[in-house]
Amino acid sequence: MKKYIFDYIKNIDNILKKKPKDINKIKEEHLIKIQFFQHERLIHLLVTLFYCLFMLIFMALGAIFIGFFIIGLILLIFVIFYIIHYFRLENSVQYLYKQYDKMNEIK
Repeated sequence: MKKYIFDYIKNIDNILKKKPKDINKIKEEHLIKIQFFQHERLIHLLVTLFYCLFMLIFMALGAIFIGFFIIGLILLIFVIFYIIHYFRLENSVQYLYKQYDKMNEIK
């Protein structure tokens, strides 16, 4: 996903440098891509929140049995990587918004 969105952003940046005359079709396709990436962002947010919830539950259960604490630590590693991925996805989608604003300036 990371490579896909970065390649798409680079492609749109190249198109915007040329300032095409038929920008309406590009804008429509760009809005559709934004919707796809927003959906992806929502799914990753939900997955991240559930991983955080399970991590907290296992950490709390770690007071009862040390095995739960170890599972909680493993989930913490997953949570860290999901947060990094979500952060990149969030920033990329916000950059797509800026690209759309640039498209609106071209007329």
